[in-house]
Amino acid sequence: MTYTLGLDTFGDRNCDAAGKPASHAQTIRDVVEEGVFAEQAGVDFFGIGEHHTDYFPMPAGDVVLAAISARTEVIHLGSAVTVLSSDDPVRVFQRYSTLNAISGGRAEVILGRGSSIESFPLFGYDLADYEELFDEKATLFAELLKSRPITWEGKTRSALLNQDVVPHTESGPFPTWIGVGGNPQSVIRAARLGFSLMLAIIGGPPARFAAYSQLFQRALEKSGCPPLPVGVHSPGHVAATDEQAKAEFWPRWREIIALVAPERGFAIPTEESFDWETGPHGALYVGSPETVAQKIATNLRTLGATRFDLKYGMPGLTHDQLMTNIELYGRQVIPRVRELLS
Repeated sequence: MTYTLGLDTFGDRNCDAAGKPASHAQTIRDVVEEGVFAEQAGVDFFGIGEHHTDYFPMPAGDVVLAAISARTEVIHLGSAVTVLSSDDPVRVFQRYSTLNAISGGRAEVILGRGSSIESFPLFGYDLADYEELFDEKATLFAELLKSRPITWEGKTRSALLNQDVVPHTESGPFPTWIGVGGNPQSVIRAARLGFSLMLAIIGGPPARFAAYSQLFQRALEKSGCPPLPVGVHSPGHVAATDEQAKAEFWPRWREIIALVAPERGFAIPTEESFDWETGPHGALYVGSPETVAQKIATNLRTLGATRFDLKYGMPGLTHDQLMTNIELYGRQVIPRVRELLS
């Protein structure tokens, strides 16, 4: 079995060693360097998640991915996620088919409803339409991937009448996933549309998501679709030792969760809850290369998944810490995971 091991970032705003935040522009330039280095370190995939905040200044990840693609040759590049609900499916398709052309067929896209909702007021969408927006736009996106003149009509954008949407892809549709954070209907939707499933697991026991993997494969079979990959996206941080990784990550994790808790309904983490989440049964992959590799291998088996993307970085970590994370992940964690799963 082939396993894919990737890295995701939200463009987390870096700080220098003295704790001074980098500019948004420098943070974006740092992400380009991190993506290029990820290929050198042996990482399979590099993803950028869409966000529109001071601490995640990454509203145009596809542009950054194009910059990375021009300096790389083999690493796959994609979103993690694109908030399709507040975007135009035609424009998303065009941006990622353009990235696919620039990169020589290395583009992927992970579509999401928007667990972070800052894009809705920014672009004038009503949260009351949250479900309808994503369902209709994801259905249109599935039609766009068929690369033929498209006729379509819905409520969320203007109709299309025998419209040729360019650029055409050279060798079939690029891989498309739906990111799911715990909604069974989203799992069924992914199967119905023929998209792969990305499980976004950011808290609690990962094992509880095994039911979603099983539901996905049953729904694919019922829809007459062949089996499709299941992936896992989870936060973490790799350093030389467990103690160092936790010491670097914990204060940054506490700060960002406390910041988004009012909007997202999260509980404020404690040192006790952090220790549990970084332990063998929690959702955070924080530790030495061996600790992180063991946990990835265990959960890939448990979840029936063949893809793991580590969401690395946190606002306030330094660029050097992130580069060390990437190096250890690519050169030590990934080979060890493959050894454990062989």
